[in-house]
Formats: sequence, structure tokens, C-alpha cells
Amino acid sequence: MRFFVETYGCTMNQGEGQEMQQKLVSMNHSIAATAEEADIVVVNTCVVIKATELKIMKRMRRLQEEGKQLVVTGCMASVQSSEVMDEFPEALIIPPSSYGSFTGIVSERYGIGDINDDKIQWASNTTFILPIAQGCLGHCSYCITRLARGGLRSYPIEELTQRAKNAVKEGAKELLVTAQDTACYGKDSDSNLVDLIEKLCCIEGDFKIRIGMMNPDSLRGQEGDLARIIGHKNVYKFLHLPVQTGSDRLLKVMGREYSVGEFEDQVRTIRQAVPRLTLSTDVICGFPGESDQDHRDSLEMLQSVRPNIVNVTRFSSRPGTAAESMRAQVVSRIAKDRSREIAKLRFEIASDINAKLIGECIEVIATEEGKTGTTICRDYAYVPVVIPIQLPLGSKIRTVVTESHPTHLVGRLID
Repeated sequence: MRFFVETYGCTMNQGEGQEMQQKLVSMNHSIAATAEEADIVVVNTCVVIKATELKIMKRMRRLQEEGKQLVVTGCMASVQSSEVMDEFPEALIIPPSSYGSFTGIVSERYGIGDINDDKIQWASNTTFILPIAQGCLGHCSYCITRLARGGLRSYPIEELTQRAKNAVKEGAKELLVTAQDTACYGKDSDSNLVDLIEKLCCIEGDFKIRIGMMNPDSLRGQEGDLARIIGHKNVYKFLHLPVQTGSDRLLKVMGREYSVGEFEDQVRTIRQAVPRLTLSTDVICGFPGESDQDHRDSLEMLQSVRPNIVNVTRFSSRPGTAAESMRAQVVSRIAKDRSREIAKLRFEIASDINAKLIGECIEVIATEEGKTGTTICRDYAYVPVVIPIQLPLGSKIRTVVTESHPTHLVGRLID
């Protein structure tokens, strides 16, 4: 049968979607170019916010109307399986806890296909996503992902290293290490994140590693080791450390087990070792009980820390979470105004940081096709650099930065 994997949400989901595609190919089913051309559509779902959930349900209705056979995976398959089954009774539902049995579950329903020549070429987009664990150790009061994914289950270092070796051998130039919280990797065993990254850095080949999102409480005690490994030539100088709010009072209500001061200290420690660090953080606007002062605290914290990237999200009440029933819900209009104010500040900070890079000569990796006739590349700090010509994906080039924007740089080739 012809299949198509349609993934929503985080990098973790994207990586698991890649794995599902690989398993379906190993079962001799064929990859369709689009969902419309497929017999089976794997809808790899996300339920972090209500808007995404509604979008996915609408999409699945459309696919069902078109006669597609649905395989529903991801977080919705875990925490909202009964709702999915009620509306799509013929769908095959596979939650993350059953991914180890994915091949058997699918083959029982659809069988094994005829031998075909389809192969997964990781080099086609140069990027390989490496999920390193399921679940986390957090207790955030707003997070439905914790309910969907459960407690921490780290994958063995040997297994992860072998998967990464295979990807690099197939031509991958980027390894995106991902989890719900990468810093808690190995805390359920006798390993840790730095041990894993050191093993990956020893793989032969010309590639870069991007370490994915981690929480400040899980990073605690590992700051020095993490700074050292980020300094390795094979690792992007990039840190995604969500703070969520600049208010210590609100952090406690959110169930985030650190203070704003600790977050700031961690950033300071790593920046001292890695001066040109790209710092990405997250902020939730309109969390229940958020006051004007809490919002001002967030603005002041961002002005002080000056992250390169701020992912701004308006609070979305999720079923089954403690935050769903909290009092003092912030009205939508106020939450929207606060998110706009934070976004405005975020772009001002990023504009200032990026403007200082004009004229810099840097080596970049071509990672994806851009808009007509352009290529999106990444420099050593994972900053996107747009080159106004088409380049072979995976190639390395020297460029000089000619323009700066809040979200990216523009460069031209150096002859």
C-alpha cells in the first residue's frame, strides 16, 4: 500500500514521524508524494494547544471523506483516544507507549507489502532527528504532554549512537537531538546527556549536532559540562532553555521547579564559555492568575537576558491538567495584548543582535530549500542564513553577511 506520514507539533514528533516512515518502508509499503496520493495516512498528532487539536480533527475528517485509511499516532492517540475513536471508528490508534510495537500493529491490520525499491534518503534534506527519550520528570501544571508521554524512559546510548552513525553514513549533515526535556536524559539509568553527546561527537563524518529543548531544573548541576560539550566543534552553539515567565510567584503556580535567578545564572555560565551562543527561550502569556506585575517581570527579565529567540505562546487550557480548573483565568484580549508586547520586544532584541553580525565572514551548511531560488543555511550558532541562490543541500560554503533581520541573516558567497 502507498502511505504518507503527516506530522504536527514538536521536533520530537517530527523525529518519530521519520521513524514510522522508515518502519513502513521496511515493511515494503511505498511512500506517496502527498496524502492525497496515499492509501494510508499516518496522522502524527499534537495536543499542546487547542487550536492545533481542532486543526488536526478537521484535517482527519477531510481525509476520511476522501476514503483514506487513518493511522493516528502522537499525543492525541494517548490522551484523547476515545474522542478519536468516537469520530473515526475505523482508524488504527497507536499511542507513543506502543511505538515499540508499531511494526507488528500495522502489519496485523495492513500486512506486509511487495518488495519495492523505495529507500529513505536522509541526505535529501540533510537533517536527521534523533529522539533520545520518552516522557519527562516534570510536573508542570499546564502540560498535557506529560499526561500523554508519561514518565521518563531514556533510550540506550548504544542504540542511539548506532542510529546516528547510520544517518551520517547516509549523508546527514545535522543531527537534531530531541526529547520532551533533553537535560533529564539518563536520569532513569546510569548515563546523562553529556555522555550521549560525547559519544555522538566521536562518530566519523562531517556533521553538526543540535541539542534540543531542556528545562532549567533538569539542567541543574550540569551547566559546566553542557557548556564544555557545546564548545565541541561538532555541536551547534545553541541552547533552548524555556523560562516561561519572569515571575517567581507564577513559576511556582506553573509547577516549574526553579527560580528566574537560577535560569539567569545558567545562561550566564554557558555564555561565559560560549560567547556567541544562540539562546532560545519560551514564554507563556495569560497564564491563570498572571498579573500586570507578572507581565512586567517577564519583560524586564527578557530585556536583561536578551535571548536571540523567544517562542511566545498564549495560555491554552488543556483537559486533565491542574491549570484547567485554576481560578483567575486571564481574558483573551489581555493575553493577546501581552503576547504582542513580548513579541515586539523579542524582535527588537533580535534585530539588535543580528545587526552586529553584518560584514562577518562565516561558514554555513545548506540545510533546506528556501523561497524561489534561495537556500536556507545554518551557521555554527544555528542562526539561519538565507543565500539568494540554489545550493546543493548538505554543502558547506563561505559567506559574508550582507543583511540582518529579526529572524535570519542574508549572505552572499565568498569567491
